[in-house]
Parts: sequence; structure tokens; C-alpha cells
Amino acid sequence: MPISSPKPAARKSNPSIGVPFGSLLDIEHLTAKEISVIFENASRFHSRLAKNSSRQQLTKVLAGRRVALLFYEASTRTRVSFEFAAKNLGAVTTVVTAAASSIEKGESLVDTGYTIQATGAEVVVMRHPSSGAAQLLAQHLHVPVINAGDGMHEHPTQALLDAYTMLRHKKSLRGLNVLIVGDIFHSRVARSNIQLLSKFGAHVTLCGPPELLPALASSLAPGIEIQRNLENALVTADVIMMLRVQKERLEGLNLNIADYVANYQLTPDRMRLAPRDAVIMHPGPMIRGMEITAEVADGPQSAIVEQVANGVPVRMAVLTRALGIKK
Repeated sequence: MPISSPKPAARKSNPSIGVPFGSLLDIEHLTAKEISVIFENASRFHSRLAKNSSRQQLTKVLAGRRVALLFYEASTRTRVSFEFAAKNLGAVTTVVTAAASSIEKGESLVDTGYTIQATGAEVVVMRHPSSGAAQLLAQHLHVPVINAGDGMHEHPTQALLDAYTMLRHKKSLRGLNVLIVGDIFHSRVARSNIQLLSKFGAHVTLCGPPELLPALASSLAPGIEIQRNLENALVTADVIMMLRVQKERLEGLNLNIADYVANYQLTPDRMRLAPRDAVIMHPGPMIRGMEITAEVADGPQSAIVEQVANGVPVRMAVLTRALGIKK
């Protein structure tokens, strides 16, 4: 018999997909206005975190509210920033991982969700290796679900913090030339960024070999350009986002690491082709010496560490949205 809890009437954010109000499952179904509100709230939280006096007041925003972090995959940046985001607001957090729970004994995703909900969680932040897992869980719970990355589908809060970081350096996303380089095919980060940037009128160019960037990627959103030559793509790039290339995903592909490094690694010489005010980004984890050199990653144009820091105020905004708090 599955473990479950009494289910009060769920507040639905969209009857067509039937998930609790406040859930964040993807960027695709967010409007530009909803995204802008998240950015505005993140900016306010960012400012308040910088001041000790207002920082202390933040702990009253979600004082005593319960946030469950359900992570079926290993994570550093996303899990830690969600936990700090929740604690900055005064929430109580519980981390559940596959290796230290009944998940390891074969409990289903839905039953695990029922258990977490029954024990008092008011919002569930979940990362899962299967695309669509967040949507499935949200359809069975009456508390909001936040997708922290599901398979090759989406990673919405990463795209939000990426765009927020761009806006800390650039006046607007409209007309911004954003170059995304690497393994687009397997990247949920790329999919979410493409969806978000397209909503705001940015020009998105994808760059990589055919094995990692099939031609059909241009159909992910209107106006997507595909470029195979990194040097040519860098010339007009305002933002350069490098993606990790996982060696295990090269197995079975007609592609070797040496060729990839030779053609697509971001090096100091290649950066000289880009505009002087171009911003370098990477969602992590970063493999120095593979897709990017240490000199570039640590250079003056890099916003990689800033991206990580910006994840905290952005996820604070997402958590308050999930719990219906207007701040």
C-alpha cells in the first residue's frame, strides 16, 4: 500500500497541466512577465543580502516554512544554493538523497513524494535523472514542486540565474548576442537558456560539432543560429556560455577528446577574437583543460563565480514565489 497523505484541494497554476500553484517545472511555460517578476524580486533580495541589518530581517520571510530538497543526482551548486536560499529566508530544510533514503530500497518517486509531503514539506525542490520526473511528481502532490534539473529536459533555475547574471553586466537581453558552446544535445541547461533568452529577444547562437549539436537544435526556439566554427562565432558574442562535455557521453560517437579540445576549447587566443566587454559564463561543473582553460576561467571577463553567487538570490525569489510570498 503506497504511503500517502490526505490531499486537500490543490491550487492549480494551469489546469491544462494540473500542477500545484507556485510550481516551477520549466522555462517554456513561464511568461516573460513572470520571469521579470522573479528577476525583480531576486534583485531586491540581492541588495538586502549585502546589508547586515536587512539580511537579518530576511529570516522572517519564510520563518518556519519547510523546504524539502529531493536529489536523485549528485549536485553541489544547485543543492547548496537552494539550501542557503531557504535558510536565508528562515525556512527549515531537509535534504533527501537516493543513497540515504528508502529510494535505495526501491521506493517509487511518487511514494517518496507522498512521504515527504505527509511529513510536512511545503515545497519540494527536486533533481532527477529522468526527463519529465518533476512534472510527474507535481501532478501527484498538492505542494509546489521546483524542478532542479530533470534528465535532458530542463533546468529552469539555472537559466534564471544565468540570465540574471547577464543583466548584471548588460543593459538588456533584447538584441544581446549569446553564444552557447559545447554539448547542446545532452544539455538541460542549454534548453532552458534557449527558451528564456528567446522570450526576451536575445540572439542565440549554438556552436559545436554535429555529434553534440545536431542541426535540428535550431528548432528549439525561433531564430536560433547554428555555427560550427568557434572562431567565427566569437567575433560578435556579447556573452559566451561554455558547457561541460562529459567524457562518458562521447562513447559511441565519432568524436574524440583531442579533436574537441582543438576545435572548441575556449583559450586566451580565441578570446582575443571576441569583443573586449564579452562576458564568459559556465553553469558548472567546469572541467578546466577540456572546454575552457584556467586562464580564461579565472580571467577578467569571467563571471563564472558570480553566476554561482547569483543562484542564491534567484532561488530565494523562486522559493517565495512557490510559497505565495510577495517580497
